[in-house]
Amino acid sequence: MRPEVKPHEPAAKRPPFVRRHGRRLTALFLWCGLLGGYYWYAWQHGVSPLEAVQRLVELMTSSTLGPLVYVALYAARPLVLFPASLLTLAAGFVFGPVLGTLLVILGSNISASIAYVVGRYFGGRLLDSERATGMTRRYTERLRENGFESVLMMRLVYAPYDLVNYLAGSLKIRWTPFILATVLGSLPGTLSFVLFGASVEGDFTGEMPRLHPLLLLTSALIFAGSLLLSMYLKRRARGDTTSSREK
Repeated sequence: MRPEVKPHEPAAKRPPFVRRHGRRLTALFLWCGLLGGYYWYAWQHGVSPLEAVQRLVELMTSSTLGPLVYVALYAARPLVLFPASLLTLAAGFVFGPVLGTLLVILGSNISASIAYVVGRYFGGRLLDSERATGMTRRYTERLRENGFESVLMMRLVYAPYDLVNYLAGSLKIRWTPFILATVLGSLPGTLSFVLFGASVEGDFTGEMPRLHPLLLLTSALIFAGSLLLSMYLKRRARGDTTSSREK
Protein backbone atom coordinates (compact mmCIF):
# COMPACT_ATOMS: atom_id res chain seq x y z
CA MET A 1 0.00 0.00 0.00
CA ARG A 2 1.18 3.49 -0.79
CA PRO A 3 1.85 5.61 2.32
CA GLU A 4 -0.71 8.26 2.99
CA VAL A 5 0.60 11.73 2.16
CA LYS A 6 -0.15 14.26 4.82
CA PRO A 7 -1.33 17.60 3.45
CA HIS A 8 0.91 19.62 5.76
CA GLU A 9 4.13 17.75 5.06
CA PRO A 10 5.53 20.37 2.59
CA ALA A 11 5.06 23.14 5.17
CA ALA A 12 6.66 20.99 7.85
CA LYS A 13 9.75 20.61 5.68
CA ARG A 14 10.25 24.37 5.47
CA PRO A 15 13.01 25.85 7.63
CA PRO A 16 11.76 27.03 11.07
CA PHE A 17 12.58 30.66 10.24
CA VAL A 18 10.42 30.54 7.09
CA ARG A 19 7.55 28.88 8.98
CA ARG A 20 7.61 31.57 11.67
CA HIS A 21 8.07 34.57 9.39
CA GLY A 22 6.53 33.46 6.10
CA ARG A 23 3.93 36.23 5.97
CA ARG A 24 6.42 38.92 6.89
CA LEU A 25 8.87 37.68 4.27
CA THR A 26 6.13 37.76 1.64
CA ALA A 27 5.10 41.28 2.64
CA LEU A 28 8.74 42.38 2.66
CA PHE A 29 9.24 40.90 -0.81
CA LEU A 30 6.21 42.82 -2.12
CA TRP A 31 7.42 46.03 -0.50
CA CYS A 32 10.87 45.62 -2.05
CA GLY A 33 9.15 45.00 -5.38
CA LEU A 34 7.22 48.26 -5.00
CA LEU A 35 10.38 50.17 -4.14
CA GLY A 36 12.30 48.60 -6.98
CA GLY A 37 9.50 49.24 -9.46
CA TYR A 38 9.23 52.90 -8.52
CA TYR A 39 12.96 53.60 -8.73
CA TRP A 40 13.29 51.58 -11.96
CA TYR A 41 10.49 53.63 -13.54
CA ALA A 42 12.07 56.89 -12.34
CA TRP A 43 15.47 55.82 -13.69
CA GLN A 44 14.11 54.64 -17.03
CA HIS A 45 12.17 57.86 -17.61
CA GLY A 46 14.71 60.20 -16.03
CA VAL A 47 12.28 61.46 -13.41
CA SER A 48 14.02 62.99 -10.40
CA PRO A 49 12.14 63.68 -7.16
CA LEU A 50 12.02 67.40 -8.06
CA GLU A 51 10.57 66.64 -11.51
CA ALA A 52 8.04 64.31 -9.92
CA VAL A 53 6.89 67.13 -7.63
CA GLN A 54 6.63 69.50 -10.60
CA ARG A 55 4.35 67.02 -12.36
CA LEU A 56 2.33 66.66 -9.17
CA VAL A 57 1.96 70.45 -8.99
CA GLU A 58 0.60 70.50 -12.54
CA LEU A 59 -1.85 67.73 -11.68
CA MET A 60 -3.09 69.40 -8.51
CA THR A 61 -3.52 72.83 -10.10
CA SER A 62 -5.51 71.41 -13.01
CA SER A 63 -7.91 69.29 -10.96
CA THR A 64 -10.62 70.08 -8.43
CA LEU A 65 -9.55 66.92 -6.60
CA GLY A 66 -6.08 68.36 -6.00
CA PRO A 67 -6.28 68.33 -2.18
CA LEU A 68 -7.45 64.70 -2.10
CA VAL A 69 -4.74 63.67 -4.57
CA TYR A 70 -2.15 65.46 -2.49
CA VAL A 71 -3.16 63.83 0.80
CA ALA A 72 -3.32 60.37 -0.83
CA LEU A 73 0.16 60.72 -2.34
CA TYR A 74 1.59 62.12 0.87
CA ALA A 75 0.11 59.20 2.80
CA ALA A 76 1.69 56.66 0.42
CA ARG A 77 5.01 58.52 0.29
CA PRO A 78 6.88 56.50 2.98
CA LEU A 79 6.31 53.25 1.08
CA VAL A 80 8.62 54.50 -1.70
CA LEU A 81 10.77 56.69 0.59
CA PHE A 82 9.90 59.86 -1.32
CA PRO A 83 11.26 63.05 0.32
CA ALA A 84 8.63 64.61 2.58
CA SER A 85 10.23 68.06 2.36
CA LEU A 86 9.50 68.41 -1.37
CA LEU A 87 5.83 67.55 -0.92
CA THR A 88 5.58 69.99 1.99
CA LEU A 89 7.01 72.78 -0.14
CA ALA A 90 4.60 71.89 -2.93
CA ALA A 91 1.62 72.24 -0.58
CA GLY A 92 2.53 75.83 0.23
CA PHE A 93 3.10 76.67 -3.43
CA VAL A 94 -0.18 75.18 -4.67
CA PHE A 95 -2.60 75.65 -1.78
CA GLY A 96 -1.18 78.63 0.11
CA PRO A 97 -0.10 78.93 3.76
CA VAL A 98 -3.40 78.07 5.49
CA LEU A 99 -4.84 75.21 3.43
CA GLY A 100 -1.33 73.99 2.63
CA THR A 101 -0.49 73.67 6.32
CA LEU A 102 -3.72 71.79 7.06
CA LEU A 103 -3.16 69.37 4.17
CA VAL A 104 0.44 68.72 5.20
CA ILE A 105 -0.59 68.04 8.80
CA LEU A 106 -3.26 65.61 7.59
CA GLY A 107 -1.11 63.87 4.97
CA SER A 108 2.05 63.72 7.07
CA ASN A 109 0.29 62.20 10.05
CA ILE A 110 -1.42 59.58 7.89
CA SER A 111 1.94 58.75 6.32
CA ALA A 112 3.57 58.64 9.77
CA SER A 113 0.89 56.20 10.94
CA ILE A 114 1.40 53.99 7.89
CA ALA A 115 5.16 53.88 8.46
CA TYR A 116 4.53 53.24 12.17
CA VAL A 117 2.35 50.21 11.34
CA VAL A 118 4.95 48.92 8.87
CA GLY A 119 7.70 49.27 11.48
CA ARG A 120 5.57 47.54 14.09
CA TYR A 121 4.76 44.68 11.72
CA PHE A 122 8.28 44.03 10.49
CA GLY A 123 10.41 45.07 13.45
CA GLY A 124 8.20 44.47 16.47
CA ARG A 125 9.90 41.16 17.32
CA LEU A 126 13.42 42.34 16.53
CA LEU A 127 13.53 44.92 19.32
CA ASP A 128 11.62 43.04 22.01
CA SER A 129 13.06 43.86 25.43
CA GLU A 130 13.24 40.12 26.13
CA ARG A 131 15.62 39.61 23.20
CA ALA A 132 17.64 42.80 23.53
CA THR A 133 20.62 42.82 25.84
CA GLY A 134 22.94 45.31 27.48
CA MET A 135 22.90 48.89 26.19
CA THR A 136 20.34 48.09 23.49
CA ARG A 137 17.89 46.80 26.08
CA ARG A 138 18.30 49.83 28.35
CA TYR A 139 17.94 52.23 25.43
CA THR A 140 14.85 50.58 23.98
CA GLU A 141 13.18 50.34 27.38
CA ARG A 142 13.83 54.03 28.04
CA LEU A 143 12.34 54.96 24.66
CA ARG A 144 9.24 52.84 25.34
CA GLU A 145 8.72 54.22 28.84
CA ASN A 146 9.04 57.82 27.59
CA GLY A 147 7.42 57.40 24.20
CA PHE A 148 5.94 60.88 23.91
CA GLU A 149 9.10 62.68 25.06
CA SER A 150 11.35 60.49 22.89
CA VAL A 151 9.38 61.04 19.69
CA LEU A 152 8.89 64.75 20.43
CA MET A 153 12.64 65.19 20.92
CA MET A 154 13.46 63.38 17.68
CA ARG A 155 10.96 65.53 15.78
CA LEU A 156 12.28 68.77 17.22
CA VAL A 157 15.92 67.91 16.44
CA TYR A 158 14.97 67.06 12.85
CA ALA A 159 15.80 63.36 13.02
CA PRO A 160 14.98 61.62 9.68
CA TYR A 161 11.19 61.67 9.51
CA ASP A 162 10.54 58.17 8.19
CA LEU A 163 13.25 56.61 10.34
CA VAL A 164 11.51 57.93 13.47
CA ASN A 165 8.20 56.47 12.28
CA TYR A 166 9.63 53.02 11.59
CA LEU A 167 11.63 53.05 14.83
CA ALA A 168 8.60 54.02 16.92
CA GLY A 169 6.62 51.17 15.42
CA SER A 170 9.46 48.71 15.93
CA LEU A 171 9.74 49.74 19.58
CA LYS A 172 5.96 49.32 20.02
CA ILE A 173 5.58 52.84 21.37
CA ARG A 174 1.86 53.43 21.88
CA TRP A 175 0.25 55.08 18.87
CA THR A 176 -1.53 57.92 20.75
CA PRO A 177 1.60 59.49 22.31
CA PHE A 178 3.49 58.82 19.07
CA ILE A 179 1.03 60.73 16.89
CA LEU A 180 0.61 63.56 19.41
CA ALA A 181 4.38 64.01 19.61
CA THR A 182 4.55 63.89 15.82
CA VAL A 183 1.92 66.62 15.42
CA LEU A 184 3.57 68.94 17.96
CA GLY A 185 7.18 68.21 17.11
CA SER A 186 6.74 68.50 13.35
CA LEU A 187 4.75 71.74 13.48
CA PRO A 188 7.70 74.19 13.35
CA GLY A 189 9.24 72.44 10.35
CA THR A 190 5.86 72.13 8.65
CA LEU A 191 5.11 75.84 9.03
CA SER A 192 8.56 76.82 7.83
CA PHE A 193 8.49 74.68 4.69
CA VAL A 194 4.87 75.47 3.81
CA LEU A 195 5.47 79.21 4.16
CA PHE A 196 8.59 78.96 2.03
CA GLY A 197 6.61 77.16 -0.66
CA ALA A 198 3.83 79.76 -0.40
CA SER A 199 6.36 82.56 -0.80
CA VAL A 200 7.22 81.36 -4.32
CA GLU A 201 5.26 83.24 -6.98
CA GLY A 202 5.33 81.96 -10.54
CA ASP A 203 4.79 78.80 -12.56
CA PHE A 204 8.40 77.72 -13.30
CA THR A 205 7.72 77.89 -17.04
CA GLY A 206 9.39 81.18 -17.86
CA GLU A 207 11.45 83.55 -15.80
CA MET A 208 12.77 82.80 -12.35
CA PRO A 209 9.90 82.76 -9.83
CA ARG A 210 9.56 85.70 -7.46
CA LEU A 211 9.52 85.39 -3.68
CA HIS A 212 6.98 87.01 -1.38
CA PRO A 213 9.19 88.85 1.16
CA LEU A 214 6.88 88.64 4.20
CA LEU A 215 6.18 84.92 3.84
CA LEU A 216 9.84 84.24 3.14
CA LEU A 217 10.93 86.19 6.22
CA THR A 218 8.38 84.42 8.43
CA SER A 219 9.54 81.06 7.10
CA ALA A 220 13.18 81.93 7.78
CA LEU A 221 12.44 83.12 11.33
CA ILE A 222 10.49 79.96 12.19
CA PHE A 223 13.21 77.77 10.69
CA ALA A 224 15.97 79.64 12.53
CA GLY A 225 14.05 79.41 15.79
CA SER A 226 13.47 75.70 15.34
CA LEU A 227 17.17 75.16 14.60
CA LEU A 228 18.16 77.04 17.78
CA LEU A 229 15.69 74.95 19.76
CA SER A 230 17.09 71.82 18.12
CA MET A 231 20.66 72.74 19.10
CA TYR A 232 19.59 73.48 22.67
CA LEU A 233 17.77 70.18 23.01
CA LYS A 234 20.73 68.26 21.59
CA ARG A 235 23.11 69.85 24.08
CA ARG A 236 20.71 69.19 26.91
CA ALA A 237 20.35 65.54 25.88
CA ARG A 238 24.13 65.13 25.76
CA GLY A 239 24.44 66.70 29.20
CA ASP A 240 21.80 64.37 30.63
CA THR A 241 23.58 61.39 29.08
CA THR A 242 26.94 62.45 30.50
CA SER A 243 25.52 63.03 33.99
CA SER A 244 23.75 59.67 33.99
CA ARG A 245 26.99 57.91 33.06
CA GLU A 246 28.87 59.66 35.86
CA LYS A 247 26.28 58.47 38.34
